[in-house]
Amino acid sequence: MTMRAQDTGPSDTPARVLILVGQRLVCETIKLTLNHGVYDTRDADEVVEATSILNEWRPHLAILDMDIGGDAILRQIGGHGPTGGTRTPVLALTRRGDLRTKLAAFERGVDDVMTVPFSPEELLARVLAITRRTYGLDAPFNPRLRLGDLELDILHRRVYVGGHEIPLTGLEQSLLYLLAANAGQVVTRDEILDTLWGTDFVSESNVVDRHVRSLRAKLQDDWRAPRFIATVPGKGYRFVPTLPERATGT
Repeated sequence: MTMRAQDTGPSDTPARVLILVGQRLVCETIKLTLNHGVYDTRDADEVVEATSILNEWRPHLAILDMDIGGDAILRQIGGHGPTGGTRTPVLALTRRGDLRTKLAAFERGVDDVMTVPFSPEELLARVLAITRRTYGLDAPFNPRLRLGDLELDILHRRVYVGGHEIPLTGLEQSLLYLLAANAGQVVTRDEILDTLWGTDFVSESNVVDRHVRSLRAKLQDDWRAPRFIATVPGKGYRFVPTLPERATGT
């Protein structure tokens, strides 16, 4: 099902989403997660570029990192509805999860707030909820996203490999999305740690390796001849590139 317009909502074309996020890994994870719906994304890592996208593209939704100037875009967004009518809704991101920070974001006019790190399923749930509240109808949703031989079931937190069901923990699912969203690129252990655990997290030195090993074991992915997750010695990990495909059913 494609989301149709009532007043200023998306029509037969994909809903447009502006993403202003400073961290490349987080941005790519958001874009992959939104592939579970019918969304067209444009991303920026600085306010000037995001302003240009806002003015020229008129997105249906904005996901703004408040820690790198999202509030500046928020001040501009009042009259920038997708057709000049309904105000563009905003999902705010912040690394400061205290109540004061969240209340301040709501006072500035955001529609919802999420703390980084976040799980892919929570991000998608909030995007769908904002779309429903703003435009009065449900956005399209594909529970399963195909990545080559993998099928990612975001609703039930499972992966299918060759038709076989593999349950994942929440952290394993987040790790898989992070690596898959950056397919073909080396993701360092420090980047994984900062993105999934947060910059203030203090852990034992092998926490990332342990979770990668656990995920590989569930995927039956041999590190010596990897189908999905390759080790890059001395650097980190690289997801073997595959092309995302939209699921045709549940």
